[in-house]
Amino acid sequence: MSTRNSAPPPSRRWIALGLIALAQFMVIMDTSIIGVALPEMQGALGFSQGNLSWVFNAYVVVFGGLLLLGGKLSDIAGARRIFRIGWGVLGIGSLVAGLAGNAAVELIGRGVQGAGAALIAPSALTLLMMLFGSNPGELTKAFAVYGAAAPAGGTAGVFLGGLITQYASWPWVFYINIPIALAALLAAPALVPDGAMAPHASVDLLGAVTATLGLGAAVFGVVRADWAASSTWVVLFAAAVLLGAFVAIQARRKEPLMPLSIFRAPDLGAANLAQVLLGAAWVPMWFFLNLYLQQVLGYSAFPSGAALLPMTALIMVGMIAISPKLFARFGARTMTVAGLLLLAAGLVWLSFIRSDGNFWIDVLPGSLVAALGMSLAFIPTLQTAISAAPPQEGGLASGIVNTGYQIGSALGLAAVTAISAHAGADRLGDTDALTGGFSAAFVAAAVIAVAAAALALATFRSPALRTRAVAAGA
Repeated sequence: MSTRNSAPPPSRRWIALGLIALAQFMVIMDTSIIGVALPEMQGALGFSQGNLSWVFNAYVVVFGGLLLLGGKLSDIAGARRIFRIGWGVLGIGSLVAGLAGNAAVELIGRGVQGAGAALIAPSALTLLMMLFGSNPGELTKAFAVYGAAAPAGGTAGVFLGGLITQYASWPWVFYINIPIALAALLAAPALVPDGAMAPHASVDLLGAVTATLGLGAAVFGVVRADWAASSTWVVLFAAAVLLGAFVAIQARRKEPLMPLSIFRAPDLGAANLAQVLLGAAWVPMWFFLNLYLQQVLGYSAFPSGAALLPMTALIMVGMIAISPKLFARFGARTMTVAGLLLLAAGLVWLSFIRSDGNFWIDVLPGSLVAALGMSLAFIPTLQTAISAAPPQEGGLASGIVNTGYQIGSALGLAAVTAISAHAGADRLGDTDALTGGFSAAFVAAAVIAVAAAALALATFRSPALRTRAVAAGA
C-alpha cells in the first residue's frame, strides 16, 4: 500500500473542513431540496401522488446502495480522487434531472445524482479523519461542524427549494448544484490531502450490485404496500434473497465490500442501528410537514421553506454548541436515547395538526422539539460509528454509517408514505383527509423514534462494560 498523504498546512485544515462540511451539506440537501418543488414537478412530469416519493427515493436508494462501494473505493484509490469524481458525477446527474421532460428521465437523473453522492459522502468523512483524527479535541469539534451540515442541509434544502421554485422554476433546484460542484472540483487539490491508496486491492462489484438491487426492491415493495397483491410479496421476497446473497458474498470473499468483522468493534453496530432508525423517523417528518404546509395550510413554495428555518437554526446550534459538550459528559447511550425520545415527543405534537390550523401552534413547537432531539442524537451516533472502526477502514466505516442513515430514510419514508396514504394522504383537495393522512404519518414516525430509543438503550454498552470489553479484547 502506498501512502501519498500530502496534507495541507495546519492553517488550511479548518478551511478544508468547510469544503468537507459543504460536501455533506450538499449531499443531504439534494435529498430535501426537491421537497417544496414536488407539487410543480408532479404537474410538469406526470407523477401520481403515490409515486411522488420516488423523486426522493430514486436518489436515496442509489445513494445508500452504493455508499459501501464509495467507501471501499475511497480506501483503494485515495479519498481526494474519489471525492472529486463524486462531484463530477453529481454535477452530471443534476444537469440530467434539471433537463428532464418526463418522469422516467427525472428518476434517471436523480439516480445519477445519488451515485455521485455515494462517492462524495464516505470520502469526505475519510478526509475529515485524516485531517483531525490525531487530535481528539479537534476531532470532536470537526465532527460537530460536519454533523451540523447534514440536518442543516436537509432543512435548508426545503427553504432554498421554496425560494428557487417560487422565483425561478423547479429545474433550478438541480442546476444550483453545477457551479458548486465545479468549485469543489477546483478547490479540493489545494485544500485536502491525497490520502492512502491500495491500487492492487479488488473491488467487490457483485456485492455492490446485490446490495443496491436488494435495497431498491425493498423500498419498491414497501412503497407499493398493496399487501393483497402477490406481486408485492414477490418483490419483497426478491429483496430478501438479494440482501441475503449480499451477506453471503461478504462472508466468503477475501476482500469483501463490507467485511463483517468490522461489526466486532464495540458500539459500532449499535450506533449504525440508531442512525438507520433516526433517518427513518426524521426524513418522513420534514417530507410530510412540507406537504402539510402547502397542501393543507395553503403556503406557497417560498413561505413553506421559510417556515422550516427555525428548525435549521436550532439544529445548527444544537450540534455545534450543545451536543458535543453533553456527549463528552453523558456518553453515546444517554445522548442517543434522550435525543430520540425528544424527537418522538415533537412528532407526537405534530400529529395533532388541524385542517384549519396555523404555523405558530401546529408546526413551530413540535418542529423545534423534534429538531432538538435530532441534534442530540445525531452527533453521538455518527462519531461513535466512525471512531469505533480501525483507521485503515475509515472509508468503509463512513460508507456503512451513511448507508444506514440513507437506507433508513428511504425505508422509513416508504413505510410512512404507505401508512399516510391509507389514512387519506392520497386524496388531493380534501384537506380533512390530507390532514388525517399527514397526522398518521407523524404518529408512525414517532413510533419509529420510540422503538429506536428502546433499541439504543438495549444495545449501547455502558462505559464500564465497554472498558471491560476492550480490556478483554472484544
